[in-house]
Amino acid sequence: MFPQLLLRALLASSLFALAFTAVAAPPAEDPLDDPVMLSAGFLAGHPDLNYRIEGQKALDDGRLEDALAYFRRASLYADKASQAMVGEMLWKGRGTGVDRALAYAWMDLAAERGYRGFLRFREQYWEQLDEAERERAVVEGQAIYARYGDAVAQPRIAAVLRRARSRVTGSRTGFVGSLKIITTGPAGESISIDGSKFHDERYWDPKQYAAWQDSIWMNPRVGTVNVGETEVLPRQEPGS
Repeated sequence: MFPQLLLRALLASSLFALAFTAVAAPPAEDPLDDPVMLSAGFLAGHPDLNYRIEGQKALDDGRLEDALAYFRRASLYADKASQAMVGEMLWKGRGTGVDRALAYAWMDLAAERGYRGFLRFREQYWEQLDEAERERAVVEGQAIYARYGDAVAQPRIAAVLRRARSRVTGSRTGFVGSLKIITTGPAGESISIDGSKFHDERYWDPKQYAAWQDSIWMNPRVGTVNVGETEVLPRQEPGS
């Protein structure tokens, strides 16, 4: 059995703080309660984060089938955390029947960019598959990549980001004030982003947005996955 808390910690990164696990303490204030931020259209312009957040809400409420559907929607927009969550739910049979071959295919997709945390889970899934499941995982993976892989999903989120950016351009002052957006990193650490950076290009330019995600997920300071135990590893710089 894989330590679910560790995977949930890996998935706890979004621009809005949600406590995905007991590893990360909940924020004093939930920015999702701020109507200013919502009316500003940030979530509308980031369906990857929007659907991931809705998926986590559904998961926390015990609405497992809804959660799985939301994570699949987020996966359409290249959200690797949501793709990993789909894989875990298929592996555990949460909101659906257990399907280990399909679970591996989804976790392989989540690890497509080489994010170390998801690579670990992918390899552990593979070790537990029998030969028939491995053969089926390869076949299933082709269809999943055709719909959800970065080759099609990144252009999809890029188009949404460009449209959203064009709608908010011109409203660069006055309505975000001193609002703080709290993001939780892969190890559960809190990262504060000044609300005045709402228009920061890293959240709207497709290439910069992808680079920002890579900076969070590529080498997370998380535990090594072993049955019954975790070991905290030091952060490594890319290329080290």
